[in-house]
Amino acid sequence: MTPFLRRRLRRPVAALLAAAGTVAVLTAVPPAHHTVAAAPAAATAGNTATVFYYTKSHNWSHYYLHYAPDGAAWTQVPGVAMEAGCTDWVKKTVDLGAATTWQSTFNNGSGTWDNNGGKNYTLGTGTITVKDGVIAHSDPCGGGGTDPTQSPTPTPTGTATDGATATVFYYAQTVGWSTVNLHYAPTGGAWTPVPGIGMEQACPGWFKKTVALGDASGLAATFNNGNGTWDNNNGNNYALTAGLSTVKDKAVTKNAADPCASVVPDTTPPTVPSAVKATATDTSIVLTWDPSTDDTGVTGYQVTRSGGTKGSQVTTIGSTVLSESGLEADTAYTYTVRALDAAGNVSAASASASATTGSAPPAAQPGTPIGTDPRKDPIYFVLTARFYDGDTSNDRGGNQDVASGNAANNDPMFRGDFKGLVQKLDYVKALGFSAIWITPVVLNRSDYDYHGYHGYDFYRVDPRLESAGASYQDLINAAHAKGIKIYQDVVYNHSSRWGAKGLFTPTVYGVRDSQWSWYYDQKQDGFEYDGLTIDPATGKSYYNGDVWSTAEPAGNTCLNWGTPNGQHSPEGYTIYNCQWPGPTNKLFPASLYHQCWIGNWEGEDSRSCWLADDLADFNTENPQVQNYLIGAYNKYIDMGVDGFRVDTAVHVPRVTWNRRFLPAIQQRVLQDWGQDKASNFFVFGEVGAFVNDKWNRGSVNHSAQFYTWKERKEYTSDDVQAALDQYDYEEQLGTGNQPTSTNAFLQGNSYHTPDHSKFSGMNIIDMRMHMNFGDAPNAYRNGKDSDDSTNDATYNVVYVDSHDYGPNKSSVRYTGGQDAWAENMALMWTFRGIPTLYYGSEIQFQAGKTIDCGPSCPLASTGRAYYGDHLQGSVTASDYGVVSSASGAVADTLAQPLVKHLQRLNTIRRAIPALQMGQYSTDGITGDMAYKRRYTDAASGVDSFALVTVTGAAGFTGIPDGRYVDAVTGDVRTVSDGTLAVAAPGKGDMRVYVLDLGGKNAAPGKIGTDGPYLK
Repeated sequence: MTPFLRRRLRRPVAALLAAAGTVAVLTAVPPAHHTVAAAPAAATAGNTATVFYYTKSHNWSHYYLHYAPDGAAWTQVPGVAMEAGCTDWVKKTVDLGAATTWQSTFNNGSGTWDNNGGKNYTLGTGTITVKDGVIAHSDPCGGGGTDPTQSPTPTPTGTATDGATATVFYYAQTVGWSTVNLHYAPTGGAWTPVPGIGMEQACPGWFKKTVALGDASGLAATFNNGNGTWDNNNGNNYALTAGLSTVKDKAVTKNAADPCASVVPDTTPPTVPSAVKATATDTSIVLTWDPSTDDTGVTGYQVTRSGGTKGSQVTTIGSTVLSESGLEADTAYTYTVRALDAAGNVSAASASASATTGSAPPAAQPGTPIGTDPRKDPIYFVLTARFYDGDTSNDRGGNQDVASGNAANNDPMFRGDFKGLVQKLDYVKALGFSAIWITPVVLNRSDYDYHGYHGYDFYRVDPRLESAGASYQDLINAAHAKGIKIYQDVVYNHSSRWGAKGLFTPTVYGVRDSQWSWYYDQKQDGFEYDGLTIDPATGKSYYNGDVWSTAEPAGNTCLNWGTPNGQHSPEGYTIYNCQWPGPTNKLFPASLYHQCWIGNWEGEDSRSCWLADDLADFNTENPQVQNYLIGAYNKYIDMGVDGFRVDTAVHVPRVTWNRRFLPAIQQRVLQDWGQDKASNFFVFGEVGAFVNDKWNRGSVNHSAQFYTWKERKEYTSDDVQAALDQYDYEEQLGTGNQPTSTNAFLQGNSYHTPDHSKFSGMNIIDMRMHMNFGDAPNAYRNGKDSDDSTNDATYNVVYVDSHDYGPNKSSVRYTGGQDAWAENMALMWTFRGIPTLYYGSEIQFQAGKTIDCGPSCPLASTGRAYYGDHLQGSVTASDYGVVSSASGAVADTLAQPLVKHLQRLNTIRRAIPALQMGQYSTDGITGDMAYKRRYTDAASGVDSFALVTVTGAAGFTGIPDGRYVDAVTGDVRTVSDGTLAVAAPGKGDMRVYVLDLGGKNAAPGKIGTDGPYLK
């Protein structure tokens, strides 16, 4: 939407778009390498641009513009000399030829450069300002510069020479603009070209401009920041008169007093930045310092770097952290920092800080999957962005940082990263885990996307998670070096509401009027969102300027675009059709995205409709979508991940999994890593059946175990129709005609080779146990009740709570108490399946807190709180569950009772193959949570048999005679009549009597030392 709505203010959309800035972030261009002369600086035919450069914060004696129109050569170093413009500004007009964008840097002619922190400045046509790293479209000297394409003054109704004038003061401190343009028309006259004429800063907060009115008595006016953000008085324009007027927070005062008349000019610079510290890692340096203070407020910092072969570099930023990568190897760099204020005052330089880079890290080579049986590996589940912050320079709060309360807690949503996870791999190993399930790694895009489930570019790792020397590949390799697997969370069901880059991304959602300009950024042609890079125009990393339009776009398919839909935002803003994505407004093409909302969560439409407006539902039956997703996830298989946790698996038809995605995964792993590793590539799906039924409300298609089976009939080659036919076929067969399995069960006391010939390739999260873990015996009873309809329940992933739910679909983290936690763990670590723990549960982290409240409350108050405070310090694990040294807060964490319990459980399970991979039986056994387990492998000669009881007393009959040794207490029993009775060990405790078969299958005896529960 144009920034002026009234009919008398007609400006063509093209004019506004032509004036819009074009800002991109490109690879740094070393100035010394440009030796070819570009076109002459004088304006000739073709496109031109006049750039104004702010001098007050640099105070150089000379200013040079070094530039290259896109597609043309760079000027010779140092470039072309800039001319005096007006106070504190120099300028230069350049001929761009046919180019519409160009690269530029600025320098003093003596080796000191401002090249936008190593990214160059990407500029467009027209009149442009570059002030302390911020690009805008404005003429700060008020005369239109020398740009021949702009007419700086409007046409008054009378003679401008002897007529009236209007002096306008605009208060910009509230809106936070550093550049202000006055766009106006004398009454009855023409409007200035967009964006208007530049206003000069008169005193702190106030900008001023005097304009000629001719014989007009007033003017209509709007104001903007030169980058598409407008104040047009909510669509009514401002009606001003001759004489002096002030506009402050939308209030107009006519015949006003000069607001700057009594203001003492601010000549006091900010205090000098202190505690400047530089730290080098490989060829990257992170610079930090304490904030300065100022009588009117610090607006930014100017960092000067010296060292290397490229001369001094000046970078202006708004934060107190500067992260630079790709520097020269084995090179000493020195930094000083100056503080800036709104009046342009600059502090003295700070004390210098130095750091020397190391060798450039080699590109991480693809890792090799560990490839062992996944049942051996208990899983630790982390939200990467909330676990441990190894690199503060990639922290990002997003546009909900303040609204959520995170800013007040100094807790950006993107805080943890791969570097932090690498640094704390020994903590994970010290707990006894040998696999980590991490949240999705692909580039995300939403208002609150730290969790990773709003994928935008599925082919790119989110840079908010990576650091120099700590890429995703580095994490995989580092984990493998410690014997820890990486299971990557993957999403096939949906993308973000921005679509999926490389498949389809919508170019417009809705109207950006004066109300919505707070949310929708000014479009920046050439700026590519990556979640990390700061948009120079807005100073934000969560740029969303590619999702709005000033008018209905050509080729628009969204129904009733721009028409108010009768609803309003919480702020009272009008919501228009297409303001927000949805499946029914035709914003997304039906060929690639489904076009309906879920109406029945247990019906077929739950597999072919949108879950929420933030989750655009892929048409997974379309080959184009299938190829996009298969190609994306092949990349991560190639990197050597050990398996996939599949998000929202139930929302993709089983026939599509079985036909397309699961075979593609298996084929790629086989191609990359061979049969042995392919057979152990672990895929486990989230099939959210949140009921206590064996079959989810009687629907086989929406039951977890259903997804572990291959198809049992052929369907049409059309995947859309096949999904419908499969749904109908299986529903009509009903629950009584589904396949059954004995793969999880012993035959008497004997292990038998499981039959996986009908296995789909997807294992499952044990939702039924999860739902009932409010009480361990109930979880146990419910879990084993579904095992005969699961292809092989020994591969089930078992957890108590997660990032989504606690037991019984609770919205809070598990709050059953320490004894109950200990009991749950004892059951999970000895019963069939793979035990999994959500980060922090080892210390009952955030027990009873709401797991997820979105941006309506601080993350620190939820079950997704930042865990790193508990991990400060150092830890070294000499083996799984074995700490060789620890100090600081992490040492206190490792000393907690449940941690000690967990370490011993992991040590016991790791020593007894029957507890890892064994089938089980309850035949001939009394006791609430008591069972026998056995695993036999003829090839390796392993034969492991164990009797387990958790919490309560148990009696075992019909068991093999022989010598049994309890792994918890070391108690020895000799069985001669097939009977063994065990007294109740107590809540959280257990007994694991292992049959001593001698040789490599000898009972291990007592494992570990007594703790708070196992004793």
